Amino acid sequence: MIESLPRREREVFETLCRLEHGTAATVRHALSDPISDSAVRTLLSRLEAKGWVSREPGTDGFVYRPAPRTDSVAKGALQRMIDTFFAGSAASAATALLGMADRLSPEEAKALEQAIDRARTMEGR
Repeated sequence: MIESLPRREREVFETLCRLEHGTAATVRHALSDPISDSAVRTLLSRLEAKGWVSREPGTDGFVYRPAPRTDSVAKGALQRMIDTFFAGSAASAATALLGMADRLSPEEAKALEQAIDRARTMEGR
């Protein structure tokens, strides 16, 4: 679980997930509170040793990628947000998110309608 990572490691990992891949310098510049290049490299090495990050040689140095599937990490982060700010209510979180959108595309509206229909079907079981 990502919650088990120390704060700075988690921040570096989440930044790398947003970027999808990048060098230590790319990750460093994308951090909200940048730290030294050597600190970022150290944290990426620790994450690699723990199996959270993989790396491969690139033209500008090593390119790092999140090792776990990003969607599973995102789902866990979203669940923590729902638990923390919406008392575990996915409906309250969805309502808040929809309130932030000016407009939904027809595709987005259809996807939401399908998700609601699936949830209703599961409710009846």
